[in-house]
Amino acid sequence: MTTFRWYLLGLVALFVGYVALEYYRPKPIDWTPTFRNQDKIPYGTYVLYQTLPEVLDGRVQPVRLPIYNQLADDYADPAEANELETDELEAEELEMEESEADTAALPAPIVAAPLTALPLAERSQYVFIHSEFNVSRPDLHTLLRYVARGNTVFIAANEFSRALRDTLHFSTHTFLAQDTLGNALPSDSVTLRLLAPTLRRAAGPQFRYPLLNASTRLLNDSLGQLQPLAVDARNRIVLARCAYGHGYFYLSSVPMAFTNYFVLHPQTSNFAYAALSYLPAGRPTLWDEYQKQGREGQQSLLRVLLNHDALRVAYYLFCVGVLLFMVFEARRRQRIIPVLRPLPNTTLLFTRTVASLYRQGSNHALIAEKKIDLFLDYLRTRFQEPTSDLNDEAFQERVAQKAGVPRPQVDALLRRINFIRTAPAVSDQELLRLSKELQQFKRSSR
Repeated sequence: MTTFRWYLLGLVALFVGYVALEYYRPKPIDWTPTFRNQDKIPYGTYVLYQTLPEVLDGRVQPVRLPIYNQLADDYADPAEANELETDELEAEELEMEESEADTAALPAPIVAAPLTALPLAERSQYVFIHSEFNVSRPDLHTLLRYVARGNTVFIAANEFSRALRDTLHFSTHTFLAQDTLGNALPSDSVTLRLLAPTLRRAAGPQFRYPLLNASTRLLNDSLGQLQPLAVDARNRIVLARCAYGHGYFYLSSVPMAFTNYFVLHPQTSNFAYAALSYLPAGRPTLWDEYQKQGREGQQSLLRVLLNHDALRVAYYLFCVGVLLFMVFEARRRQRIIPVLRPLPNTTLLFTRTVASLYRQGSNHALIAEKKIDLFLDYLRTRFQEPTSDLNDEAFQERVAQKAGVPRPQVDALLRRINFIRTAPAVSDQELLRLSKELQQFKRSSR
């Protein structure tokens, strides 16, 4: 018993050591691009969000509401308030159109009516940093009215909604370096540079990024409304300004440049701050988190049940009832063992089973051979005649005399046996004829 206790103590010590090792060992780095302002992982935006008030010299407010809800009081069109559900359906149809071929009909761009500019003291700015900028038509219409009245919007994304691209007359394209086999080269890098002379002197001549993190470019269409602010080595736009009404849109196709990893890297940190320095200083800034985290509060599928006392109590009672049923009624029970009737072991069934095996094919030579062997055994045991040579005249004469069967019948039967033995195949008729002749011989010899 003492030895067993030592073994048990050793196992417990090993288990505790393993748990402590797993608990205190460094966690693997999460490289998921979340762009959230609360994430300190490499591809979060915690550092930029914390330092943005100093860069813009103003208050930065995180927003967890859709654009329409956030700006509805001041910038939404009152005529659209009662048609919000219809506009959301149109937005879903717009998203479906984006997945169609390039030759499909494009949705008409949204054009906002001329609006009066706000006083400088009442203007603000809206910042969006995400991998994809997808908004519904009510949200986009509200955002356009917001900019048209003198406010500023900064959007950094790899993909922009089709309606925004059509309204501002630009497109996007992804450029990736490839080897001779057509495979992307993830180790390639790209150089980005700012075009404003003052920012070039302040932020440095160029910034190098991995190509997979900065592969999207902005392209002007025939109207060419984008004003380049930063380009790559081939003068393809990565940061641009677009005037709309009394305000401006600032568009960037490299959202990864605003994440913690590149903001903290000495060679790339100044690009994000230089790009955001285009925003007017001293204005209130709205930082969008709705597209990355959703609405603030309970987001579970049961939030409707948990928000009402009666439904919440009913849900808890249901869970308790299911638990009690699992404990008392869902116990394992012994299954009834069925009574199997034994198979009848009779000679007739056995014979039929064996015969069915021989009758699976069309050649009955094996059955005929068995019948012939049984008949020759009958001659050896009944009449004590050797059956080594069936063509012997003396043998045929002795069988006819001992059996009391006419000699022609004996000769015909033996010829039939010799024919069956040498035949390559035996048909149904030949087998039946042989069986009848053998039975007739046995009846005649009794």
